[in-house]
Amino acid sequence: MRKFILLFQCRDQQGIVARISDFIFRHGGNIVAADQYSTDPEGGYFFMRVEFVVGKGQYDRDLLEREFVAIGKEFLAQWKIVDKSETLRMGIFVSEADHCLIDLLYLCVSGELDVKVPFVLSNSEKHRRLLTQHNIPFYYVPANKENRREAELLSYALDATDFLVLARYMLMLSPEFLMKYNKDIINIHHGFLPAFKGADPYGRALEEGVKVIGATAHFVNDKLDEGPIISQEVEHVSHKDNRQVLIRKGRNLEKKALASAVLNYVDYRIIRHENKTIVF
Repeated sequence: MRKFILLFQCRDQQGIVARISDFIFRHGGNIVAADQYSTDPEGGYFFMRVEFVVGKGQYDRDLLEREFVAIGKEFLAQWKIVDKSETLRMGIFVSEADHCLIDLLYLCVSGELDVKVPFVLSNSEKHRRLLTQHNIPFYYVPANKENRREAELLSYALDATDFLVLARYMLMLSPEFLMKYNKDIINIHHGFLPAFKGADPYGRALEEGVKVIGATAHFVNDKLDEGPIISQEVEHVSHKDNRQVLIRKGRNLEKKALASAVLNYVDYRIIRHENKTIVF
C-alpha cells in the first residue's frame, strides 16, 4: 500500500468532504486519518488534511493530482497531494550554539524525524567534528553581518534541499535570498514574554524579573521574526533563577519548539493561510 496526504483549503461551502471522500473511494483508496477545520461555517475558510492509502501500483501522485484538478477548480481551492514514500531533504544552517542542531541530529538517528540531511552549513568551524561523526557533509562559510556570502549559501542550498532549518543561525537572510531560494525555511528564536530583542536577552529578562520565558518556531519571510508561527513553548521562571538557569531553560524551549515545528512540517500537518498556520 502507498500512503498519500491531501492538504486542502478553500472558502467553506457544502459538499467538500463528500466530494473528497468520493474521489478517494473511486480511486480505490481508504482514508486512514482525516482532520478538518472551518473558521466560520458561513463565509469562512475550510481546511482539511486527509491521509489515505491506495493499493501499490494502482495510482501514483502525478495521476492522482491530474484527476483531482476538477475538484480543486470546483471549489476554487488551494491543494496538494504528497506521496509519503518520498523523503524530504532538510538543509541545516547553524551558528555557534549547537543545542538545536544536536537535537535535530538525534531525532534523525533515532528514526523519529524521517528526512535526508544533505549538509549542515555554519559560520562556525566548531561543528565539523560532530558532523563527521554523523557522516553528514559540513560546509564552513565564514559569513558575518558585513559579508553574508549569500551567493555561496544559495549555491549549497538551492538544488540540494527541499526546505531549510535555521537551527540558531544568527544572520538574517535577505529578501533576495528568500526570493531566489523560493522554498520553505523554518527558524527558531527565543520569545521572552515580554520580548527582549537584541543583545543579551537573558540578562535583560533577569533584570526585569520576568515570570515566563518562551521560544517560537516560525516560517521565514522578509520581515525579521514575523513569519507565520508554527510552534511555541513557554516555561515559568522565578526570582530564584539566575542567568545560567534562564539560558538553560531557554535552550530547552528552543529545542522543543523547533523539533515540534519540523516534525509537523515533515508530516505535512501544516497549512499556511495569510500570515497564520493551521497545524493539524
